[in-house]
Amino acid sequence: MSIADQARLVQARKISPVDLVQGYLDRIERWDASLRAYITVCAEHALEQAARAEREIAAGEYRGALHGIPYGVKDQICTAGLKTTCGSKILDDYVPDHDATVIRKLDDAGAILLGKHNLHEFGKGSTKVFAYGQPRNPWDLDRSPSSSSSGSGVAVAAGLCSAGIGADMGGSIRGPAEANSIVGLRPTFGRVSRFGTLAYGWNADTIGPLTRTVEDCAIVLRAIAGEDRNDPLTSRRRVADYRTALSGEIRGIRAAVVTNLTWLPETHPDISSAIEEALRVLADCGVVVEQVTLPLSEHATAFQSVTSDVDTASVLLRKWLKTRWHDFDTGTRTRFAASCLIPAVVYDRGMRGRALVRQEILNAFERCDVLITPTSLNPPPRLDEERDRISGGHSARRDVLRRLTSFPFSVANTPAIAIPMGFSSTGLPLSMQIAGRPFDEETVLRVAHAYERATHWHERHPDLGSTVGRFQRAGA
Repeated sequence: MSIADQARLVQARKISPVDLVQGYLDRIERWDASLRAYITVCAEHALEQAARAEREIAAGEYRGALHGIPYGVKDQICTAGLKTTCGSKILDDYVPDHDATVIRKLDDAGAILLGKHNLHEFGKGSTKVFAYGQPRNPWDLDRSPSSSSSGSGVAVAAGLCSAGIGADMGGSIRGPAEANSIVGLRPTFGRVSRFGTLAYGWNADTIGPLTRTVEDCAIVLRAIAGEDRNDPLTSRRRVADYRTALSGEIRGIRAAVVTNLTWLPETHPDISSAIEEALRVLADCGVVVEQVTLPLSEHATAFQSVTSDVDTASVLLRKWLKTRWHDFDTGTRTRFAASCLIPAVVYDRGMRGRALVRQEILNAFERCDVLITPTSLNPPPRLDEERDRISGGHSARRDVLRRLTSFPFSVANTPAIAIPMGFSSTGLPLSMQIAGRPFDEETVLRVAHAYERATHWHERHPDLGSTVGRFQRAGA
């Protein structure tokens, strides 16, 4: 069930938050040994919070749609008294004495923390051997669940929590949403506080929701968005009631599909067919669909990598790269070590390049309301393919293509949502990305919601008995 459906039953006292939490805990116990979505599960605390929520609701103190709703959070976000590992052995014993702002806001809304989700080490998508187990895609356990908020995507798709909170620097919310066939929103940079988050990509890191439906995404965003004095980069703009924006009426909205990020020689034919059908659905809903080419956006991967990776490496070099080198995963330390060698003049040119990409995208919004691309040009790859080393031009190109559609909107710091748009001929999730103007999450959500209502992709869920059973029979 969606959060919205669960909330109606909780408010009417037809379902107890205690039963809801226990149901998730039972599913975690049954399935997570194979899926590895969680690093830490705080069962006792969650049940205590659920009992408190039940008492409050019975006393007429209902706080809203998240009251009594269980969620999980990427283990990059600090939780007081509960360890926060960043997916690394280096932080295996780190227990913060404070909550991140998003945790505090969700607590104020009455949401219940189930636990901390697995991720790529330090939120970077280069981990080869996961310190807390390999997260696995619930649609096919041999396929990638994407990065780096991989555990959050797996947990939501597999029904191990009602919502997840992830962090997205280059696509780390949208990628897991795509790979696991759920909804994931990267909000505008500054829309959600990053205080208490171990986020080192200062130019692009954002916090956002992963949910089963667009309406759920709107509910969670409303709860976590807003100015925070502890994060000077948060915006003072008002926080909209995103849920009320989901009117279903999108007639006359102008959408432009970005041709050079959509139809490439390397685009999987199932993706091409699915995006063409998605555009037809939007047109039937009254959207004015056109095309646009954004040539500079093709360089966003290079500009993002050469700047945000340096941002992260500059912090970790001082903290641990010199002293804990062998405690890093090989993929992580190689990526950071390379970033430490980038000269300041190259970093500066990368920052200038980011500004050019951003302006090109902002200029495009003068003629359209939203931009559309596939979230990825290919279905989720096999895990062994994802771990391949870059050893030449072909594999380097493939690595760029994995980020080609997501990085431009990270560089532009605009909102972008990933939503299910079907399945490949082999049953793997496909996803559409909708991006909007800065701080125009309302339009992005409204278009996504209308498309979701016109299709049925969000109603399909992985058959864990079948996928986990096949995986276990294969001896994995």
